[in-house]
Amino acid sequence: MATAVAEDRLAALEAKLDAVSAQVDFVAAALREQETRRGMWDELRHDLAPVTAEAMQLVSRELDEVRGFIEPADLLRAAKRLLRDLPYLEALLDQVESLSALGADLAPLSRDMLAAAMVRLDDLEQRGYFAFLGAMKELADRVVASLTPDDLRAMGESVAPAVHALKDLAHPDVMRLVAAAAVSLRRAPAGDKGLLRLLWQLRRPAARRGLARAVGLLEALGVPDSPPPSVPQTT
Repeated sequence: MATAVAEDRLAALEAKLDAVSAQVDFVAAALREQETRRGMWDELRHDLAPVTAEAMQLVSRELDEVRGFIEPADLLRAAKRLLRDLPYLEALLDQVESLSALGADLAPLSRDMLAAAMVRLDDLEQRGYFAFLGAMKELADRVVASLTPDDLRAMGESVAPAVHALKDLAHPDVMRLVAAAAVSLRRAPAGDKGLLRLLWQLRRPAARRGLARAVGLLEALGVPDSPPPSVPQTT
């Protein structure tokens, strides 16, 4: 009986020893892990020490350069204002994000528009528009090089009379007369007519009307030079 009780106590004692041993192993593992982390932090601090020192020296030099312009009170006021304006900064960042999203949405459309523009420009080049514009530029350069400001001013003063003359020439009666004259010149005989035959043709009413118009033209050409008609001012 006493032997059984002693064995039970011994088993309980061994179980407690095992539990204590397990706890000691857990604590030892935790200590080893903590020591490993401490070694890693020490190594990191050792590696960052030169970089940190250089950064502090750089900051110190930069602060020395602006020390005469910025006071600590200015930095404190700027920090306070920055903290006070954080909601506005957040709203600005939201707008930037919205614009970024809009740009992402418009990117495919802009690519399509660029492709269409390139196709259109290629078509214009194939049709000779660019060559035409280049030739027009050369022509404009020549005209500008050959005209002086006085010439341009004189041309500007002659524009209005020229427009009126073109209006008169574009009159239906004048155009019919020019067309009839062109037809008559094409149909005119190649041979030379005598004076009597020409006088005989003057018996025709059309010939007399033509002679009257020719005489009127000669009279108009013989009139002394007069200033061009005034151009009505439009308001």
